[in-house]
Amino acid sequence: MLDYRTKTFLTVCKTLNFTTAAKQLNITQPAVSQHIHFLEKQYNTTLFAYKNKELSLTPSGEILYKHLLAMKNNEQAIMNEINNITSNIETLSIGVTMTIGEYAIIDKLANFIQNHPEINIHLHYGNTSKLLELLDQGQISMAIVEGNYPKENYSHIKYSTEDYIAVCATSHHFTKEPHTIHDLISEHLLVREKGSGTRNILEQSLIAHGLHISNFTHYTQVENMHTIMNLLKKDCGISFLYKIAVEKELKSKELKEITLDDFKLQHDFDIIWQKESIYAHKYLSISKEFI
Repeated sequence: MLDYRTKTFLTVCKTLNFTTAAKQLNITQPAVSQHIHFLEKQYNTTLFAYKNKELSLTPSGEILYKHLLAMKNNEQAIMNEINNITSNIETLSIGVTMTIGEYAIIDKLANFIQNHPEINIHLHYGNTSKLLELLDQGQISMAIVEGNYPKENYSHIKYSTEDYIAVCATSHHFTKEPHTIHDLISEHLLVREKGSGTRNILEQSLIAHGLHISNFTHYTQVENMHTIMNLLKKDCGISFLYKIAVEKELKSKELKEITLDDFKLQHDFDIIWQKESIYAHKYLSISKEFI
């Protein structure tokens, strides 16, 4: 079992602030410093560094954080497994993004539920950033994400490869027919919130073309995919999203794809879990049932 000094270290890693960590742990700031100094003496290294009045992990701190976080989450997973013995029912917590949860997993999830009546599924929704946080905190065991993430920190397997397209209402009128992504910056952009995988892919693509979201004359930020799609149907602007999310609307001709000469993009949806999990083999086996 990890001790209280480990909990202090992980909290400081999360907050990068001794005062904030002390408040969250309900202890004094000197106690936080004492716990960190104990670990630094134990491992004979410096775990944190100050630069420009900002706290950051040293390379040694990064290594310790990675391993202690994995140990903490493994401990929680073991406790869950022990608790499952009495009921003979296993609980599996999976995180999914809104796009994946609503448009890319239902059939496969239904098959898994039917094939595994002994497993209770907890399905958590969140953007890619939130799911990574839940995974790191041990609140979910696996996640299916659509955005970019630090692959060196997670074990992963490809779930699917999806087209990422520009769309608008079929009735939308362009002053000048667009041929490149630069031709769209005068349009009203409907975009997901920061932390969303859908937005992250757009931001990276725009950067590759020397653009940013701020280059669009007008944009509206929306935290819900259905709202964006309904606004698109009402011809309130254009958007960039995964084709799988609007296949029905494209077939019914409520929406249309904006075909651009310099924008042809695909991106992988990945199933991920903590790299050092003692249950990695089990998560890999489960993942293979979804792909």
